[in-house]
Amino acid sequence: MQVPSWLKPGIWGAVIGAIAMVTVGFSQFGWKTGSAAESLAQERAGVAVASALVPFCIAKAQQASASNGLAKFQAAQSSWSRTEIVRTAGWATLDGMASPDSTLARACSDRLGSLKTG
Repeated sequence: MQVPSWLKPGIWGAVIGAIAMVTVGFSQFGWKTGSAAESLAQERAGVAVASALVPFCIAKAQQASASNGLAKFQAAQSSWSRTEIVRTAGWATLDGMASPDSTLARACSDRLGSLKTG
């Protein structure tokens, strides 16, 4: 098939424009592929659920204040050790869960830390 010579610059312009639009869209406008959007949605949903469950974790920690778990937590210096205390004390394990949720443990540890200093 013969393409008229006057049409070739238009075709090349459309191809270059499409490539430029896709490049700028993904790099500057925040476009995402389907799998990247799904991954981001899962992460945000996990954080939202953890934030909603933090009050239950705080309540468990305050109920356990008679034991030395909360005292150990308040004495801990690093955020990692405070998160581990929350995990091992079972404050981030809700009814029906087999193991503590790490996102909930981090969020609970952060909130307990701010209550300790605030």
